[in-house]
Amino acid sequence: MALDRKFFEEMEDRIPKGKVRTRFAPSPTGYMHVGNLRTALYTWLIARHAGGAFLLRIEDTDQGRLVEGATDVIYRTMAECGLTHDEGPDIGGPVGPYIQSERRGLYGKYAELLVEKGAAYYCFCEKAESEEDSGNFVRGDDPCRAMSPAEVEAQLSSGKPYVIRQRIPHEGTTSFHDVSFGDITVENKTLDDQVLLKRDGLPTYNFANVVDDHLMGITHVVRGSEYLSSAPKYNLLYEAFGWDIPTYVHCSPVMRDQHNKMSKRHGDPSYEDLIAQGYLTAAVLNYVALLGWAPKGERSEQEIFSLAELVDAFDIAGISKSPAIFDMAKLDYFNATYLRALPAEEFAAVAKPYIRQSVKNPAIDTAAVAALLQARCEKLTDIPEKVDFFDALPDYDVEFFTNKKSKTDSAVSLEMLSAALPVLEALPTWTTEAIHDALIDLAVSLGVKNATLMWPVRIAAAGKLVTPGGAVELCCILGREETLRRLRLGMTKLRG
Repeated sequence: MALDRKFFEEMEDRIPKGKVRTRFAPSPTGYMHVGNLRTALYTWLIARHAGGAFLLRIEDTDQGRLVEGATDVIYRTMAECGLTHDEGPDIGGPVGPYIQSERRGLYGKYAELLVEKGAAYYCFCEKAESEEDSGNFVRGDDPCRAMSPAEVEAQLSSGKPYVIRQRIPHEGTTSFHDVSFGDITVENKTLDDQVLLKRDGLPTYNFANVVDDHLMGITHVVRGSEYLSSAPKYNLLYEAFGWDIPTYVHCSPVMRDQHNKMSKRHGDPSYEDLIAQGYLTAAVLNYVALLGWAPKGERSEQEIFSLAELVDAFDIAGISKSPAIFDMAKLDYFNATYLRALPAEEFAAVAKPYIRQSVKNPAIDTAAVAALLQARCEKLTDIPEKVDFFDALPDYDVEFFTNKKSKTDSAVSLEMLSAALPVLEALPTWTTEAIHDALIDLAVSLGVKNATLMWPVRIAAAGKLVTPGGAVELCCILGREETLRRLRLGMTKLRG
């Protein structure tokens, strides 16, 4: 029976034309790994740089791998990262639906159109479902490839299950161009007759991608370099349909080291893991953007980019074909840079939950604590351990009072605390300025360097060798009563 050509004409008429259109098309199979995030970011940047449209499409045809809640992870991650989409399942658009399983009725028609054009054929062979999914099995020519129309019709009429396979030419070569990898040519005899439509009527990943990308007007396709081997088969499909081939941008993998790709199975972090580990979204995005892309021209030395600056600077010519190694130390550097650049109020807001993990005392001002931390932490998760002494003085070693640079030992420290205690007790106001001036004046009157006095005061106040602030700031935040109590405890410890 002849296919309804009007249907195909109407589908063509829906396709937006005249500007760049890109898509991020994740499968809802769990977390958003770093490679996925990079693909989403590059795809979004291509569209935004060109003033085009960015689409979100959910690819859920592999029903066996779907994970409950994974679609929500996709939406949440995209929103947190500021990667807003112009069309998608939640907001609609001119070429919907934007969920593949809701487009199920389309794929069979286009597979049949390929059969009619001689670029695909019905296959009635008994093969395992896994083989049907991938098309990868050892064989000579599929016997169904040579079936006559009458034989095919007889099998269909009998209700025999079938898949539809792509008819790859036996002779010649197929070439394609990729932005990063250049021109690539393969011999057709090395390609297999991949399954396009499975027995359940759902398309394979490779077929659905081609059909959806065309019908949604996608001009640039960004995907991992592992799909380079499939590109010739994509091209043959485009050519069989008579469709324009989009610009291919294949990105090399993100690696854990020189030899291993990043993998959740091996403990490598997803986007959500990185945020939970105390990294800022903006820092993660900035770092991920540079994993396989480098700015050109006057920005070639720039490392720190806002999202708006990335939009302005992004050029697909800067994408490298070399694998990128994910360096956690480098991400720490980016994150520290972003933390230090935050306005004080913003840093105080993001730091507060982490401060409160170990500082439960409501009398402690978290904003004052945050002010000490901003220049001293690389990740937000560093914070709880740095400030736990505010709530409870740790059981520290008396040796902490001995510091060669500050010229202190136990005897000197006891003398300093003994002198500082009455001075601090007598202060009319308990402010940073008042504490500072009183201790500086005391050091002068004692004839010692500031550090000789400040070291034992800080150790007594915090019970730690390393603190996110000096003696003056710590005493002010702790308050008069707690500071004096801790100084007395320090004197008792020094007396043995």
